[in-house]
Amino acid sequence: MPNVHTIVAENVYKHFGDVKALDGVSIAAENGKVLGLLGPNGAGKTTLVRILATLLKPDKGEVRVGGIDVRRRPQQVREIIGLAGQYAAVDEILTGRENLVMVGRLYHMSRRDAKRRAAELLKRFELTDAADRSVKTYSGGMRRRLDLAASIVARPSILFLDEPTTGLDPRTRIIMWDTIRGLVSDGTTLLLTTQYLEEADELADKIVVIDHGHVIAEGTADQLKANMAADFIDITVANPLQAAQASELLRPLSTETPQTDDLRGHVVLSVESGVQSIAEVVRLLDSEDIHIAELNLRRPTLNDVFLSITGEAIVEEEVKPKRRGFGRRRSA
Repeated sequence: MPNVHTIVAENVYKHFGDVKALDGVSIAAENGKVLGLLGPNGAGKTTLVRILATLLKPDKGEVRVGGIDVRRRPQQVREIIGLAGQYAAVDEILTGRENLVMVGRLYHMSRRDAKRRAAELLKRFELTDAADRSVKTYSGGMRRRLDLAASIVARPSILFLDEPTTGLDPRTRIIMWDTIRGLVSDGTTLLLTTQYLEEADELADKIVVIDHGHVIAEGTADQLKANMAADFIDITVANPLQAAQASELLRPLSTETPQTDDLRGHVVLSVESGVQSIAEVVRLLDSEDIHIAELNLRRPTLNDVFLSITGEAIVEEEVKPKRRGFGRRRSA
């Protein structure tokens, strides 16, 4: 049976004056799957989500959500989608429970059904203890969870989450991830925008990388990494002043120009076979009396993919991936 695409955007353009927010973007999300839209701030992710959610009209292009033309029948689209934006859109004066009941009533639920659904979601999002407190007393993470709960009050079959975990602490991010997985296991089709590489790796069945209004890569996380056909050797030299020398010395081993951080004494090589290259790295550095403080071999990450495609990291500060093997430390 062929895959059914629940969210489709074909050759979509949206310009704001001279700014080309979207410049011919095409994406497709399969029914019951997570499509991760990955890119830095200003890439065009939020603009695309706003078009899909009927909040903006495209300048050009075809957009269908649940098989419905977004431009011709926006009201019908709104009846089947949920949306949680970058900032929690909840009423600070009301309590958490009152916010959810209000949303239920707006969807024409009976008061009894709205209260029952609110109680169910407060429990699911670990907000029961704070249910009857004013939202203005909630932490940022609690507000984000309440906002996500509000977006699924009506059990939408299609959900748009625009950077849902930005600014959250690690524990709250994990709670949100578990909740998202639960929604998908229940059959929800989900489009998730994020600039967290780890998040896309964990949650997305397929990833579309977008930058400056263009789709620059797409595939599963494993496919994107496999396309690089390389291992990475991370080296920290004991004396940061020797980082540039080490980089130049090791350049013939690398398939690309080594990444060098002179302040940290850090050099990253892209090599075809990491295991075979380790011994040569050590030999060359020892020959010039450059001492190694740390050396690690790892597989490509999504950040490596993005860096390879665009020449820059997707975010300036990203959680370092777990590294495998060769945890070698040497003193100067």
